[in-house]
Amino acid sequence: MPDTAPKPNHRNALIERLYAEIPVFREHQPLAIGIHKSLMQRFPEPGKAQVRAALHFHTGTTRYLKALVEGATRLDLDGNAAGEVTAEQQAQAVATLRERFRKGAERRKAELEARQRQEKLEQLAQKFAPR
Repeated sequence: MPDTAPKPNHRNALIERLYAEIPVFREHQPLAIGIHKSLMQRFPEPGKAQVRAALHFHTGTTRYLKALVEGATRLDLDGNAAGEVTAEQQAQAVATLRERFRKGAERRKAELEARQRQEKLEQLAQKFAPR
């Protein structure tokens, strides 16, 4: 499932609202530095903790990090240009993605090895099972 929308079990209702109402969120465009202030003004009812949780979730998605790597222009909530992604920010996004993909590959390898071990055990059990 691509991360264009939050997972159904995600508890932050604000992120669902942001994806529905604000195109820069839905399209995973790089956000302006200090966007939390604009979010607090536009959506005061959720509170600071929910805004922080929504931003943490959104800016941690693979799609958002890939947009940072591409070095696109940062945008405000209305889609207006609000700065550039710096080389340092791009490098941090690359490092985060590399680590994420490395961990995923390690997890898949461990799952494959566990499955293969289980299959071998089942074969041995069948081979030596009393008939």
